[in-house]
Amino acid sequence: MAHDITVMLNEIFFSLQGESSWQGLPCVLVRLTGCNLRCGYCDTPYAYQEVREIRLGEIVKEIGKFGCRLVEITGGEPLAQPGTVLLARRLLRLGYTVMVETNGSFDISMLPDSVIKIADIKTPGSGAGKSFRWDNLKHLNKKDEIKFVVTSRADFDWAVRHVKKHGLADKLTVNISPAAGTVSETDAAKWILESGYPLRLNLQLHRILWGDKRAV
Repeated sequence: MAHDITVMLNEIFFSLQGESSWQGLPCVLVRLTGCNLRCGYCDTPYAYQEVREIRLGEIVKEIGKFGCRLVEITGGEPLAQPGTVLLARRLLRLGYTVMVETNGSFDISMLPDSVIKIADIKTPGSGAGKSFRWDNLKHLNKKDEIKFVVTSRADFDWAVRHVKKHGLADKLTVNISPAAGTVSETDAAKWILESGYPLRLNLQLHRILWGDKRAV
């Protein structure tokens, strides 16, 4: 039964949603452990290994304590664990709005259609620029979102080429995230304005508010 399934959990906490067009809304963050990639700008390397094994029913109970109906399952890479799909389905049945943030290297179609998918297309500057499964784009719709984390103007131009090639800006929200310490927010804003595409500047709200402090 689904409630007997376990996942490898890093942390659960209540905060404001830090990124995407849902930014600023109260949200319960469920961070799972483990990732198949090692991006150079990763701000949660502790999620590679810090772990406690937990049953799905226990996660649902912990989420319920916060009284918040918006939940994001993140990582690490949540789709590396089969239990993620079962957790998402259970939360949807209970009436939660469920977001899953993924690096897009796993098959997104395994997630229920009603899950809000935030797919991070890794740019060359991440060190994992060939990891995204482009077939996943078929399984994203208007409610879902794409994110490009850019470490340079070259990364931004690479992202724009793919936005144009796949017609992404006409299909869903496209977020441009300047990697901390490599690209300034003002430069990213300027590039967006010059691009001619309706791209969304995506700043890390949690970093602005609390710096590098975790679980806030």
